[in-house]
Amino acid sequence: MKDLVLLGSTGSIGTQTLDVARLHNMKIKALSANTNTKLLEQQAREFHPEAVCIFDENMNKDMKVRLADTDVKVLSGMNGLCELAQMNCDMVVNSVVGMVGLRPTLAAIEAGNTLALANKETLVVGGEIVTSLAKKNNVKIIPIDSEHSAIFQCLMGNEQNRIRKILLTASGGPFFGYTSEMLKNVTKEQALKHPNWSMGKKITIDSATLMNKGLELIEAVWLFDVAPEQVQIVVHRQSVIHSAVEYEDGSVIAQLGVPDMRTPIQFALTYPHRYPSPSKALDLFKTGTFTFDKADEQTFKCLGAAKKAVLMGGNACCILNSANEVCVDLFLRDKIKFWEIGEIVSQALENVNKTKEISLDIILETEKITREFVHSVLKQ
Repeated sequence: MKDLVLLGSTGSIGTQTLDVARLHNMKIKALSANTNTKLLEQQAREFHPEAVCIFDENMNKDMKVRLADTDVKVLSGMNGLCELAQMNCDMVVNSVVGMVGLRPTLAAIEAGNTLALANKETLVVGGEIVTSLAKKNNVKIIPIDSEHSAIFQCLMGNEQNRIRKILLTASGGPFFGYTSEMLKNVTKEQALKHPNWSMGKKITIDSATLMNKGLELIEAVWLFDVAPEQVQIVVHRQSVIHSAVEYEDGSVIAQLGVPDMRTPIQFALTYPHRYPSPSKALDLFKTGTFTFDKADEQTFKCLGAAKKAVLMGGNACCILNSANEVCVDLFLRDKIKFWEIGEIVSQALENVNKTKEISLDIILETEKITREFVHSVLKQ
């Protein structure tokens, strides 16, 4: 089995990745967390990695004290994260949250490491840079998101056939069918109750605003080298069909399974092989009826903004993502209302300076300017 470097090991995807690693006795060479030193210590003592990284440099001393009686090397900050990504290993699993995942993604690719990617922001803000570098270094990027894993699986063995469109499924979130007026009264507690999936807070809010589906659309464009108009979003409330691909002859191939992230995680880790999984088997008789609806991008403005951003190109997707990251954080801290997320993200996409050029420096500068813009809107 593979030797893994796991970035973001204390989050939802990270802990489920360790479930899979535990089941199949995989070797964990390195682990990282943002601030959760307690859980990172527990993981380090169970899996005996060569190194760990605590991203928050203020927690570095605490982490060193916790692991002082071990041989585990303790790193911190972005440099530490990139050092882990460049370790000699079979695969780097990037499951950190937000734009912080971009630089370690690039570091892993530069080192020639196969990448299992759950950090969608990597491709949203830097898709052109990441995919070009991966081609140059002959590095394979295997998606972990359930939808992109499904598309990846539907494409297997069909390299010689042309795609007509990708059917990207969405649960619709907790507010499916709501009007704009109804969204003005939703609470944080309601937004954090996803109907089908158990995920971290940020992605759960993104699912409620439908921004997550917008980000996934952008991600799909880069992962599968298709035009934005070839990606059709289909609201499928049951979350059993994880996505599908329509070929030019009209045939549609779909991937189905129970809504359990350990299935796509395991497939990424064991690709191209399949092994017994910790997930339950799908029972179609218990599942019952499937439904399909159009996504309402007029009410859920984040989705409409994402579609505009991918067509604009350049740094527009970075503006979109950066504004959303700030807004979700503000919402979770009760600083803005749920409906304001889409409003402010749309304002940022309209008003922050855009450029067709793209580089790591441009991305980092765009993020800074966009964050400043969002905070300036709140002061008005």
